[in-house]
Amino acid sequence: MAQARLIISSRNYSSWSLRGFLLTRLSGLDAAVEPVDLQDDTARAELLLQASSIRIPCLLHDGLRIWDTMAIAEYLAEIRPDAGIHPRDRAARARCRSISGEMHAGFYALRSSLPMNLRAHRPGFRIWTGPQADIRRVLQIWQGCLEEWGGPWLFGEKPCMADAMYAPVVTRFLTYDVKLEGACAAFARQVMEWAPMAEWVAAAQDEPEPPIHELEVEAEF
Repeated sequence: MAQARLIISSRNYSSWSLRGFLLTRLSGLDAAVEPVDLQDDTARAELLLQASSIRIPCLLHDGLRIWDTMAIAEYLAEIRPDAGIHPRDRAARARCRSISGEMHAGFYALRSSLPMNLRAHRPGFRIWTGPQADIRRVLQIWQGCLEEWGGPWLFGEKPCMADAMYAPVVTRFLTYDVKLEGACAAFARQVMEWAPMAEWVAAAQDEPEPPIHELEVEAEF
């Protein structure tokens, strides 16, 4: 029997659920993944960015309920200190927390204009000014970390919390045909080849839930 349960919403659409899943796999905690019904009002409101907070994913472990992805990350780092959720180096750890917090709190234009949709591909998608600024900032973060810590992950040879936090952005760039070059393109490939990521994407392709039409953004020309 699994040690824990991770409650998620849509594998195809929920970037926060993906982050919680990657963090849990990274920690090595044995957790059964349980999706909620997408007809649930709370889950649907969160997916459509209409909720005041994000309470799914939620980790159930040792009699505790832990929601909010950053809280899940910090909890897993506490109970699995050797799993590498935080980089060992103090400077790297400080940067990791900073860019993870920036992802957690910001990039609203990117989230709302380019919703995560693993089953979609929008070649030639027209990206407006707001999300373009967010994209530039994401690439600046990636480039800086990859240059300073040498890749192939943001903080060196092993994935950590920051890689899990930015993984859904990689999928957005693929879905909406954002062109990547050099180290950023290599990092994106590294993320998509990550075993837990491949597991999630495969499950998303087989997800029985019907499309959420509000998140099926089409190209505009």
